[in-house]
Amino acid sequence: MHNFIKTYIVILGLVISGFSYGQSPYKPMKDTASFKKSMAEVAKKTRTLKSDFVQEKNLSVLSEKIISKGKFYFKKDNLLRWEYSEPFQYLIVLNGESVLIKDGQKVSKYDVQSNKLFKEINDMMVGMIQGKILSNKMFDIAFLENEKYFIIQSQPLQKNKKEFLQDIFLFFDKKDLGVEKINITEPSGDYTEIIFTNRQTNTEIPDAEFIVK
Repeated sequence: MHNFIKTYIVILGLVISGFSYGQSPYKPMKDTASFKKSMAEVAKKTRTLKSDFVQEKNLSVLSEKIISKGKFYFKKDNLLRWEYSEPFQYLIVLNGESVLIKDGQKVSKYDVQSNKLFKEINDMMVGMIQGKILSNKMFDIAFLENEKYFIIQSQPLQKNKKEFLQDIFLFFDKKDLGVEKINITEPSGDYTEIIFTNRQTNTEIPDAEFIVK
């Protein structure tokens, strides 16, 4: 159970600068139809993704931010690998049917289909990359932009999700429509930011990266 709770908290952080509209000059997206079309085209062409990431967790009860670093891998259709290397080593692999977790030397396996939480997490993560989140009926979607980013704001519609999740913001670089930042804000005011760097698209990623031993 400890492992399950830890993974739940970690992945919530994965899924997403706290900010408010008063502080950020975001405007409604001018051409959502064009954006959706371009997103569909990019998703269709994307076979793999590889990136470094820095995750910053801001908690109101702590004066210092919690900084984590690692690597992210995606391979079509639904293979995901989140590998934390600092300040601790922790590995999460989602392969569509199973969730594999390595905490230290302990490896745990969960069936996605029999676990509603992991199924929602898997669907959300893959949906973000493949653009399917735009049609996810569990969220109210708003389309925003500024000079650098196209931004998708997702707010949960289900009551049980609203208790721990307020908004998810996805920041797409206007140059290549790659996800450069993800932000999660919680009802408490706490927030998580992930920044992706050294993004590589359609490079070869061995299947072994999605095997946990």
